[in-house]
Amino acid sequence: MRKRAAKKRPILPDPRFNDQLVTRFVNMMMWDGKKSVAFKIFYDAIDIVEEKKTDEEKTALETWKDALSNVMPHVEVRSRRVGGATFQIPMQIRPDRKVSTAMKWLISFSRKRNEKSMAQKLAAEILAAAKEEGAAVKKRVDTHKMAEANKAFSHFRF
Repeated sequence: MRKRAAKKRPILPDPRFNDQLVTRFVNMMMWDGKKSVAFKIFYDAIDIVEEKKTDEEKTALETWKDALSNVMPHVEVRSRRVGGATFQIPMQIRPDRKVSTAMKWLISFSRKRNEKSMAQKLAAEILAAAKEEGAAVKKRVDTHKMAEANKAFSHFRF
């Protein structure tokens, strides 16, 4: 490598919950650098979760964190060429990549839902993921299934 690894930029905690994870999520959700819009969407979604949630002893933020951990994959398959054939090799995922993958899936599957506003879509996906259902959780299950199916090739690790 010629260049050294890029420095991790510090992420400021969000104003309402004072949580860096929230800011990271909002940064991923943001389009065209419109952070205040993204924050409004997230906070509106959290308020909707607060109204609709069934588990009374948990806050909406805890419900969101549960949803995130339910979506988090633990293994993934990576392609590797070995002697002219491409193999899908199951690999463990780094902790920071787990989190960002979970966030990406939660956001992208929220966008594909068909509620009216993004806040409603996100809230619905969060509530579904917290109950271990919904498209984002299905994606995690599929990823794990694929890794399980290709376990025979795990000796080709990088």
